[in-house]
Amino acid sequence: MGILNVTSDSFYEDSRVLSFEAALRAGLRMEAEGADILDVGGESTRPGANAVSEEAECRRVLPVVEHLAKKVKIPVSIDTSKAAVAERAFDHGASILNDVTALRGDSRMSEAALRYPVVLLMHMLGTPKTMQEDPRYSDVVAEVAAFLRERLSAFSARGGDPGKVWLDPGIGFGKTPEHNLEIMSRLEELRALGRPLVLGASRKSFIGRVLGEPGRPLPPQERLSGSLAAACRAAERARSKGLAQDAPRNTRSSQPGLIQALPSMGARR
Repeated sequence: MGILNVTSDSFYEDSRVLSFEAALRAGLRMEAEGADILDVGGESTRPGANAVSEEAECRRVLPVVEHLAKKVKIPVSIDTSKAAVAERAFDHGASILNDVTALRGDSRMSEAALRYPVVLLMHMLGTPKTMQEDPRYSDVVAEVAAFLRERLSAFSARGGDPGKVWLDPGIGFGKTPEHNLEIMSRLEELRALGRPLVLGASRKSFIGRVLGEPGRPLPPQERLSGSLAAACRAAERARSKGLAQDAPRNTRSSQPGLIQALPSMGARR
């Protein structure tokens, strides 16, 4: 799943496409390089990010969604937590709804989600503005699993088909590096929920911490090897899909040495 951030403040600078033309070029390049899905977002969800207005988000994403949906042969996903944006994006050609609030951020989102062939529900503790302010869990995997199970049931209760739902544990969304590593080591427990998993670990800060020196985490530009290791581990352990800042490298990656190193990452907490 190749990521197109039509924003100026997403955490990984190279994923930002600040104009319609740049977004279109990037999307076409990602498809040519092997991406299976293009995920378009117009509101940063990095830690500490401020919300943007519905109007601004629509202005950013709708032209990109519309033109990519006409030009590519792969599905176009809209990353939004606003029902109005989701509805308009569907009308413009989006076929996957990716909601980091798992349909909780807008009272009308469950209704909007019913129109989509695929709905991606993600776990997040708090909001992007507050999620990294001392997140705590008794058992992060058990609590994430319980949340996703409840959201799946809630969508079904609103008339949604649970068979079209994908689940995302929300790596980096209200979680410490230790929480993220625990999730990575126990993906099978989330797979047991019976729905496809999506893992957004690409270039995340926990990778920089694991691969960097104490007190000197690697910057996002130097986290490719760890991103590939995370993608490979997810594919190996849970047959999950990955949201990637580097779509071609992830689709072609085969890093057995990095995969074997992942368990030791947890030992370095």
